[in-house]
Amino acid sequence: MLIVQYRKWFSRLQIFEPPKNSSLITSFSVIIPARNEAAGIGTCLKSILQQSYPKALFDVIVVNDHSTDATVEIVQALQQTHDNLYLINLAEHVDASSINAYKKKAIELAISKSKTDWIITTDADCEIPERWLELYDAYIQTNDAVFVAGPVMFTHQSGVLSLFQLLDFLSLQGITAAAVSAGYHTMCNGANLAYKKTVFYEVGQFKGIDQVASGDDMLLMYKIKQQYPTQLGYLFHPAAIVATAPMHSWKDFLNQRIRWASKADRYDDKSVFRILALVYAVNLGLLVLLPINLFVAGEIAHWLTFMLIKTTVELYFLWSVSKFYQHRVALLYFPLMQPLHLLYTVIAGWLGKFGSYQWKGRSVK
Repeated sequence: MLIVQYRKWFSRLQIFEPPKNSSLITSFSVIIPARNEAAGIGTCLKSILQQSYPKALFDVIVVNDHSTDATVEIVQALQQTHDNLYLINLAEHVDASSINAYKKKAIELAISKSKTDWIITTDADCEIPERWLELYDAYIQTNDAVFVAGPVMFTHQSGVLSLFQLLDFLSLQGITAAAVSAGYHTMCNGANLAYKKTVFYEVGQFKGIDQVASGDDMLLMYKIKQQYPTQLGYLFHPAAIVATAPMHSWKDFLNQRIRWASKADRYDDKSVFRILALVYAVNLGLLVLLPINLFVAGEIAHWLTFMLIKTTVELYFLWSVSKFYQHRVALLYFPLMQPLHLLYTVIAGWLGKFGSYQWKGRSVK
């Protein structure tokens, strides 16, 4: 029933139409925390530096988080031809032994050095569309918003893992947009996020959530939502979709999802936690029902019926979501991924609450 409602909400969304012949006036600092991102940071920076936006109105701040690869050298090489690209070394400003949330500290440091009105965060493995800043400027000028989230999507390369991540992320992004349509802001992604710098300081930066390693996006959104409940926005436009690379191994993928799940009980809006608990309970119930059907009841028909209902309803929702993200072909494989999705949801949800994970070479609880 909830997924059907999400479909209705998502279908009500209208593509943002920027006003014609408007002036570009908003100043942005694009902040990119980076730890061992040599494989992708060059492509990411080039896509930002080649924006259709006036260079005088934006800069890019990379915060090197103790990288041991060629991340710094790649940024420095690009600095030779771009005077609006800056590099900060986190190790020169903080004691690594005293912090747990390195990414939050990197963002705070970059914001303290920025000289613009608006902050935009993205990740070093992302590719940014050419009109990204232009669309943010138009949205900010036409909406009374202090915090704006944008769409993100995985690129699909090849193989089961890449396809699985794409399908999983389609549902997450669809729910994010549907909730906005309903008047709620329940999720966002730090790969495509903008907020006023003054508001970031008004809510106390990351104070109160800086003990959690993740949550530089959603936990910050809830802090801002408490003070500005009607001034959160969502830039729903296909030319604003930020593309990000999937994890390259099942281990990295699981660690990423455990990291995301680790902040589930930190949300001030308990309705979000109740929804997450419902999703977890449904997946756990279906996972437990399978061996019961097989070894106790001696049949599998009931389990297959439930799975058919679940898959049909979710496909009904994802049909419109995949159209926006131009990934409808991927839905052909959605039913085949359902058993794997049950297992992954249960494991990642449990370890997110009670376990630890490895991220960027660090062990985090």
